[in-house]
Amino acid sequence: MAGPHLQQPSFLLATLKADCVNKPFVQRCHDLETVIEEFPAKELHGIFPWLVESIFGSLDGIIVGWNLRCLQGRTNPTEYSVALDFLDPSGPMMKLVYKLQAEEYRYDFPVSYLPGPVKASIQEQVLPECSLYHNKVQFPSSGGLGLNLALNPFEYYMFYFAISLITQKNSPVTHHVSPSNSAYFILVDTYLKCFLPTEGSVLPPPSSNPGGAIPSPTPRSPAVPFTSYGMHHTSLLKRHIAHQPSVNADPASQEIWRSETLLQIFVEMWLHHYSLEMYQKMQSPHVKESFKPTEEHVLVVRLLVKHLHAFSNSLKPEPLSPSAHSHTASPLEEFKRVVIPRFVQEKLYIFLQHCFGHWPLDASFRAVLEMWLSYLQPWRYAPEKPPQSTEPLPRSVSEKWAAFIQENLLMYTKLFVGFLNRALRTDLVSPKNALMVFRVAKVFAQPNLAEMILKGEQLFLEPELVIPHRQHRLFMTPTLGGSFLSSWPATITDASFKVKSHVYSLEGQDFQYKQMFGTEVRNLVLKLAQLICQAQQTAKSISDHSAETMASQSFFSWFRFTPSEMNGSYTGNDLDEIGQDSIKKTDEYLEKALEYLCQIFKLNEAQLTQMMMKCGTAQDENGKKQLPDCIESKDGLILTPLGRYQIINGLRRFEVQYQGDTELQPIRSYENATLVRLLFRLSSVLNERFADQMDVLCSREDFVGRLCRYHLTNPHLIQKIRYSPVVKDGTSQNWGPRISLRFLASYRTLISLLMIYFIASWFYIGPVGCTFIILIGYFLYAVIMTFFCEGWKPHEH
Repeated sequence: MAGPHLQQPSFLLATLKADCVNKPFVQRCHDLETVIEEFPAKELHGIFPWLVESIFGSLDGIIVGWNLRCLQGRTNPTEYSVALDFLDPSGPMMKLVYKLQAEEYRYDFPVSYLPGPVKASIQEQVLPECSLYHNKVQFPSSGGLGLNLALNPFEYYMFYFAISLITQKNSPVTHHVSPSNSAYFILVDTYLKCFLPTEGSVLPPPSSNPGGAIPSPTPRSPAVPFTSYGMHHTSLLKRHIAHQPSVNADPASQEIWRSETLLQIFVEMWLHHYSLEMYQKMQSPHVKESFKPTEEHVLVVRLLVKHLHAFSNSLKPEPLSPSAHSHTASPLEEFKRVVIPRFVQEKLYIFLQHCFGHWPLDASFRAVLEMWLSYLQPWRYAPEKPPQSTEPLPRSVSEKWAAFIQENLLMYTKLFVGFLNRALRTDLVSPKNALMVFRVAKVFAQPNLAEMILKGEQLFLEPELVIPHRQHRLFMTPTLGGSFLSSWPATITDASFKVKSHVYSLEGQDFQYKQMFGTEVRNLVLKLAQLICQAQQTAKSISDHSAETMASQSFFSWFRFTPSEMNGSYTGNDLDEIGQDSIKKTDEYLEKALEYLCQIFKLNEAQLTQMMMKCGTAQDENGKKQLPDCIESKDGLILTPLGRYQIINGLRRFEVQYQGDTELQPIRSYENATLVRLLFRLSSVLNERFADQMDVLCSREDFVGRLCRYHLTNPHLIQKIRYSPVVKDGTSQNWGPRISLRFLASYRTLISLLMIYFIASWFYIGPVGCTFIILIGYFLYAVIMTFFCEGWKPHEH
């Protein structure tokens, strides 16, 4: 859509807003591209905030925008392709950003929508450590409400792009969306590859003026007095081009600020929702969680982590001469050197701590787990390829990663303990939970990794034999603010000091370190190993039960009367539905996980064998699962803490059985409600009328008495009560002998009788004759069963 250049911005904005309603998406994007190309920056300045909001949605989540998180090529290929082209780093939207950047426009971003710790800090007039907020906080104008950040166009655009992952979490979804295939996920990957390249340098921005350059953000005087708890450092760009004109500036030095800004925005918006103080307060059960990350959020953070590893690992080898290094290292290479420890480590650690402690105990935790494991394995994203080998042996972790492991010791040790505590509370019979235990055990069992972690722990536990001034300088919390080229502490050669500095900076000076290879954690591992053995046994029993059920499900078994239908018992398990293949996978995962844990912690084989034998004998003589651990009292069975643990983890269970009057239990789906009520009334009349006669017959000791007791009593009722933890009722009613006709209301019984009558009609047997034959046959069957069993009541089934 092109218009005369003398149009007022308000008219241009109104026209574009009208187009949003009247024109299709593809046409709107084409018109916007024309507007961006033909209109000057002065007029585009007025539509920029509206355009950004119309794309990424409003900060309060009311306006959805283009809904990039739900836009996929499989369902909307045209819109998907057009949106990616429009928002590409070299596309029309970024051209608009750079055009406005050249004019040094500023746009207000409300502080109230920043992450919790940052918002609280600014509102308390304490400047955050991150240089992203320096010289940007503005007091509201007269009559205005709230604090704002004055952002340049690039910052404003990226702020909205990053925060849309958080603010648009409740946007409507009309179909199943795979987060990794969404337009938003692809754009994150594209921006990371463009502004944090693993090869070459950052591409210069497109400019209508070939000889000019897009200036970097200029410093602004603070509009509100702040007390900073971080040092004020010059930005990377200012350090490199402060003494030279921007026209002749080196492109790498001039444009590296975009890489730094992009990373800071992503980290702040996606990870900085918890501070160390906030996390410590949230350990109390009375504190309400302020921010709950979603699975999609975690997947995007994992993409960021993986790319940062690849970005950092693309660092060129250091020259042998220090003087040569100081002259040849480019700003991008210096950025790669410190990108993870300076920008990511602390915030990611606290983010993971929160997820490990507050994420639901379900399979969705897999996303958090894989993000954590991706961070722990930077060697997976190194440029060198592993040597081709015919043997499927795991690749040993190179010694060159020892420094990374030591400087991220808590990521390996404390979070591993956090995972152990989660695993001990999950149902390991579930294949998805078993897979998570297997994944963690497999990663930590990589050759040489456990040894390097142990070495890091030994370095941390070394006695502090240092001179006072060096100790003070090192153990203070390192400043994370400012540009990465600001006064960075001198290189510390002593590895022990590096490890201690890492631990104390993340957890504070009063932190009590729990050794991963210490006695306490080893006991947790042994508990997990015992739980794995019990889960294997449970999976085996479920597999055997499923096999028996499948074997008994024939065509004629459909007509068989099963005792569980009328006594209300349920002997199945939700895990019966996972199938034999999944049970086999569970067993494989648990078996390999146990093997890896033995390798990592050098578990005693004899002790492990004894543990497995205990689990193998956890079944009683009949091969059925034992009751949960409980104490028998005058009021019934009382669960012990061990019994509650067994029930929570699905290791043992009570048989759920109806223990009241079987005639009064709820009408089942396989019964006819009208017949149930009519037959109950008929049974009640017969029982009232012939009660005395039935008592006399059942009290006889001859064969007639045994036959009547077989049909008219329920001797198993007291036996069933033993298997339930409910309180015993001392005044429980003795039902005595009685007639029950409810079995005739079952659809299975009715259909079976109809089929018998239908088949009898083929042999010219009438209904009366067929009924007589059924009664004679049943009587003979009952006589035979009376000699062998008095417990089963086939007429009730």
